[in-house]
Amino acid sequence: MELAALPPKEVISMDKLTQEEKAKVEEIKNSINIDDSQEIIQFGVGAQSKISSFADTILEQIRAKDAGVAGELLSDLMVNVKELDVESLSEGGALSKIPIIGNLMDRFKRFAARYEKLSVEIEKIVDELAKARMQLLKDVTMFDTLYEKNLEYLKELDLHILAGELKLKEIQEKVLPELKARADASQDPIDAQKFQDTSQMANRFEKKLHDMKLSRMVAIQTSPQIRLIQGNNQLLVEKIQSSILNTIPLWKNQIIIAIGLFKQKKALKLQQEVSKTTNELLEKNAEMLKDSSLQVARESERGIVEIETLKKVNNELISTIEETLKIQEEGRQKRKQAETELAQLENDLKKKLVEVKSGKGL
Repeated sequence: MELAALPPKEVISMDKLTQEEKAKVEEIKNSINIDDSQEIIQFGVGAQSKISSFADTILEQIRAKDAGVAGELLSDLMVNVKELDVESLSEGGALSKIPIIGNLMDRFKRFAARYEKLSVEIEKIVDELAKARMQLLKDVTMFDTLYEKNLEYLKELDLHILAGELKLKEIQEKVLPELKARADASQDPIDAQKFQDTSQMANRFEKKLHDMKLSRMVAIQTSPQIRLIQGNNQLLVEKIQSSILNTIPLWKNQIIIAIGLFKQKKALKLQQEVSKTTNELLEKNAEMLKDSSLQVARESERGIVEIETLKKVNNELISTIEETLKIQEEGRQKRKQAETELAQLENDLKKKLVEVKSGKGL
């Protein structure tokens, strides 16, 4: 917000006043009694008091309408928004060592719980920010009123200063020369004292005008200060509006997108695991099918009795027959030999018996 142009440093001149203001200046000027010390002391006090009390009023308003609260709320809002780390959904770090399904589910549950908690806190802050925004808007309007009041008091002080300067000029250029001329002509101590008193009063009145000009400078400095405070309030209002209308919705959208991407990633991981398991199962089944098919094929190509077995059995049978025939032949030979020997024995026995009967043997 641009600061309003400062009032001129010099007191405005009569030619820049309206007819009403000129009449006011003349009225103030004519009411000044240079001979009344109390009136000189009180001159312009009303306008000065208004400016002084007005400065106190502004200070109180600033203290009561502490815009720092809104700044703290905005800071709290940013801290809460940044606290929810979307990267915590990634698979980096020590958590990646946990089995994937449990890891994804646990990480998502923690993130979702943190989001729910922060959402509640952020909504509370947003409500407070909305209240602060409304108060700041009221303060902006209030500072407009204060600014106009300050210009009003400054104008009133300018009119008093201008009237005082015109009166002082009149005293210095007309009244004092006349009094001095009268004192010089009469040589009367009373006339001389009158000149001295009026001269002292004029000097005091000049100092009074100087003090009023200092008060005027306070009023001049107050105007940009009011605008500066007002401008800061407007910047806070804009920042709060941006936070409520842009930052928070954008944050929520990004969280929704992050959660959506996380769920997609989780589904992809699950699908990859299913595909991997399916492929491994298919490969193992294919290997088992191959082995089984080969074994069945081999078995189906075999006869009931293998030729090698038949050969072996046949050889064994032939060998058995040959052995049997050999044993039978040996048995016949032994039986023939036994028959011969039995015949010989029988002949020998018969011969012996014959010899016994003939007495040859006795």
